[in-house]
Amino acid sequence: MNVNYEKLDNVNGVITVTLEEKDYADKVSKELKAIGKKHAEPGFRPGHVPAGLIAKKYGASVKYEVVNREVGDAVFNYIKENKLQVLGQPVPQADNDFKIENKDFTFRFKVGVAPEFDNHVNKDMHIPYYNIRITDEMVEEQVNGLRQRFGRQVPGEETEPNAVIKGVITELNEDGSVKEGGIVVENGIIAPMHFKNDDQKKLFEAKHPGDVVRFNPAATCDANPVELSSMLNIDKDQVEDHKGDFNFEIKEIIVLKPADLDQEFFDNSVGKDKAHNEEEFRAAIKELLGLNLENDSNYRFSIDAKEAVEKAVGELELPMDVLKDFLIRQNEGITPENVDEELAKMRPQLNWDLIRDNIAGKFGVTVTEEDLLDEARGVVVRQLMQYGPNALAEQMVEKYAQEVVKDPKSREMLSQNSVNRKTFEAIKENVSLDNKEVSVEEFRELFAPKAEA
Repeated sequence: MNVNYEKLDNVNGVITVTLEEKDYADKVSKELKAIGKKHAEPGFRPGHVPAGLIAKKYGASVKYEVVNREVGDAVFNYIKENKLQVLGQPVPQADNDFKIENKDFTFRFKVGVAPEFDNHVNKDMHIPYYNIRITDEMVEEQVNGLRQRFGRQVPGEETEPNAVIKGVITELNEDGSVKEGGIVVENGIIAPMHFKNDDQKKLFEAKHPGDVVRFNPAATCDANPVELSSMLNIDKDQVEDHKGDFNFEIKEIIVLKPADLDQEFFDNSVGKDKAHNEEEFRAAIKELLGLNLENDSNYRFSIDAKEAVEKAVGELELPMDVLKDFLIRQNEGITPENVDEELAKMRPQLNWDLIRDNIAGKFGVTVTEEDLLDEARGVVVRQLMQYGPNALAEQMVEKYAQEVVKDPKSREMLSQNSVNRKTFEAIKENVSLDNKEVSVEEFRELFAPKAEA
């Protein structure tokens, strides 16, 4: 067998496979023998059918299958061994003459290959990198938020914005008198913070146990049947008859007391033994904020780096005919009539994928099993963070990460994420960074839609 590659231009070439009878004859014979052992023919039991009869009946189809397989494997192996970066799939040429009675065969396949180009990632390329300034106000806001999160509910003497209020809800007539036979909820509970109407919220400001507030339950929830039936303890189909005013006699006020700055709070907030006093705690909070903001900075860098590199490289030359053929073959909804439009939609992403792979190759970016595990750990940590730092036990994170890596779909996603991350890390290391310190507000403005000129 002989396989060679002829370059037609920057992005197209032809792979030619020449197959002689000696390259496939033994395999055809072997498969025919296997058929003879399993198949019965009229008058003959399996294993006793004459070889000539088997060859006459099955020889052409087996030869066709073996030759096709040998040629396909030859093309695949040549691409792999010679590291051709093929786009789409090899396209059999129209002049391929496959006459089954022939002994020797020659097949030609047109292949589209990735173009060669300079990605321009070097120290002459300048890309902005935004360092987000951490202020005392940001630390204080985070501390207060955590104190609220780990706080506890206690009886209060006056309503607060986050208070839960317990009492008796009594239906009224239009003149404000108690409605005879009306609804009375002895153990009513409301949370004004969730009211959809601000005027109704204000009715419960600065109130105390024993106060009576006239309010409209339907107005608090835009007359939502589910919410109203829950508040008034009635069926949903009855709410239409009870959209007037009610009295709320306050029996108990429950307020959220922020957590004390003690060791239990420190452990719950930043992890066990990570802080032992308020100074260490605030330093730990600042460090966590820094890590989160660094992730934000790196994300912004990936946007700016991609834009800068794409601008430097420009639009790449692509093997359009091969790609069109590939899209039509692989996608039921793509036809010769709409393939140009569909390819135009895909071209920007394809352009970037080629540039990314070029950069990864230039700087030796590879993805190891440990890289996949690191990505998986990140996924698990983000999922467990909602349960607090104590949920992030190292053994638990590792266990779930191992499970994520084993899933084929997750593994492909992790691999792509790792390639992207490590490629941008390579760009960051090999270009000149224009470091800029910005506030959170200034950083957010970078993502605001750009005004049209």
